[in-house]
Amino acid sequence: MQRRNLGATGRQVSALGLGCMGMSDFYTPPDEAQSIDVIHQALELGLDFFDTADMYGVGKNELLLGRALRDRRDRAVIATKFGIRRAPDGTALGVSGRPEYVREACDASLRRLGIETIDLYYQHRVDPETPIEETLGAMARLVEQGKVRWLGLSEAAPATIRRAHAVHPITALQTEYSLWTRDPEGEILQTCADLGITFVAYSPLGRGFLSGTIRSPEDLPESDWRRHMPRFQAEHFSRNLALVDRLVALAERKSCTPAQLALSWVLAQRPNVVAIPGTTKIDRLRENSGAVDLVLTASELADIDHAATSDAVSGERYPAQTMRLVNG
Repeated sequence: MQRRNLGATGRQVSALGLGCMGMSDFYTPPDEAQSIDVIHQALELGLDFFDTADMYGVGKNELLLGRALRDRRDRAVIATKFGIRRAPDGTALGVSGRPEYVREACDASLRRLGIETIDLYYQHRVDPETPIEETLGAMARLVEQGKVRWLGLSEAAPATIRRAHAVHPITALQTEYSLWTRDPEGEILQTCADLGITFVAYSPLGRGFLSGTIRSPEDLPESDWRRHMPRFQAEHFSRNLALVDRLVALAERKSCTPAQLALSWVLAQRPNVVAIPGTTKIDRLRENSGAVDLVLTASELADIDHAATSDAVSGERYPAQTMRLVNG
């Protein structure tokens, strides 16, 4: 497994990590035993970078990851996030970056994960009501107390990243990035490169769409959160499917799967990029891990870029109220 630097920490992580959100929430009904098997198999394949958050399953995902890694803690880099608040029944309660909430959320995550120190602690979304300097000050105190090793942000704008980095070094920025979400290209990726920050690409397979396995909105279970996302809805689906079909053709020429092609493209963008696709199936995990060994030539990268330009995608990546949480 290819490895990449994690910020300026001196630590490296697998170029491909594992996003654990879907094991507890939003997509298909959870299967804890199967998910634990996937986490264990990820370690055997050389993946050691695991991503969760306190809002995934309202704490259930942290509990799951903690159980799966209890006797394997020394082999894993655990990243979790705070800031998007949910009630016990899952109801959205908004965003908080208040210092007192930072401390409270961290302690709760440590208990659920069953660990003494969180390796990488992200602010999940920037709180527009709390200056980033105040939030980062509270996060920095967690580092001083030994509760957290390194700090990160998620979906933060370049100016916010620079302000935060001036308070305490930011190790990683986690933001959606894939062949159908190319928003970070330019200023965000360059800001991370300038500051020595690892860019962690979440949803690098477009929530499964770029795998080519979703051919109709009806392929998704009734309870699947993606049914409410603009790009999966009827008025946008067919145009986005045309993009996927172009990727399928390119993957056939390369003798790989569309998912491997899409992941390899993400990893090829910059040496400080790490991708964290999620899956609940071991066969998909193995397929994804094969992307690390796929070498794309300059000509192939150009063909992929041409097939998946930013204007080829139809629909916003989130519903309007969720898009408002993205720090522009």
